[in-house]
Amino acid sequence: MSAATTRSRTPDRLCAEAVDLARAAAEEAAFPGVVGEHVSLFAEGDRVVTHLFECKEPGYRGWRWAVTVTRASRAKLVTLDETVLLPGPDSLLAPEWVPWSERLRPGDMGPGDLLPTEAEDLRLEPGYSGEDGPPPDSAVSEEMAELVEAEDAEVAGGAPATLPLVPSRGSIAAVAEELGMRRARVLSRYGLHIAADRWDEAYGAKTPMAQAAPATCVSCAFLVPLAGSLRQAFGVCANEYAPADGRVVSLAYGCGGHSEAAVMPKPMRPAPPVLDSMATDAFPLRPDPEGGSVPATPDPTEDLGHS
Repeated sequence: MSAATTRSRTPDRLCAEAVDLARAAAEEAAFPGVVGEHVSLFAEGDRVVTHLFECKEPGYRGWRWAVTVTRASRAKLVTLDETVLLPGPDSLLAPEWVPWSERLRPGDMGPGDLLPTEAEDLRLEPGYSGEDGPPPDSAVSEEMAELVEAEDAEVAGGAPATLPLVPSRGSIAAVAEELGMRRARVLSRYGLHIAADRWDEAYGAKTPMAQAAPATCVSCAFLVPLAGSLRQAFGVCANEYAPADGRVVSLAYGCGGHSEAAVMPKPMRPAPPVLDSMATDAFPLRPDPEGGSVPATPDPTEDLGHS
């Protein structure tokens, strides 16, 4: 260790004894009675010492007044260098400032709130504006576009820009306008991926509901598929009794509200009566005397089984 380093860690004697000068400077910067007892001192460098005083200001618990004094080489006069209020090791500090774009969470927006998007938002990319050039996300490279323009010039007798304009009804821009494609910006591949990850985390195959489901949403009649490339992995639940009603769910998600999970049998109906004849048979109340073996006049002494 060098001698200069040793001297810088050892407080200068004259600067260390200038406690009254440091206290007067702290009281001048604050108010009388706010500066408390002398806490400690430490060397900032050669002939530079910082004195720490307790701060009694309400709301600044653990803070300390730091007064730095110094003197010139071979001089006995100690002068004031700096006075500042600094937090101590156990002081109350405000949390680190975080930009609003990082503090915002899903569900924080309310009625009337506006959420601006940055011009260089990675989730978005420029949409098709109707120009002759290929869309930003097109697979046609600049070299291929130049080659196509050269071939068109040979066939049509000039570059497309020099040809007469076609009617607006049949132009690509007009078709894009009818299809709703002329948006300033569209969802980029990065924005699509983070949205898919967010949806899969909320309503995906790894959720407890999907783990206990009898079947997945891919075979459920309540699933409304999405359009575009998301159709291969996501859909919207249309079962009002399901926990994900109206939410974007993964095709691997599932719940107990699956359309084929527990199909209720139809109620049983009694079979209709079978009639072999639509006519009625007549049964006489008394037997015919001339009908056969039945006696015409029954014996009154015979037991008929009733009184």
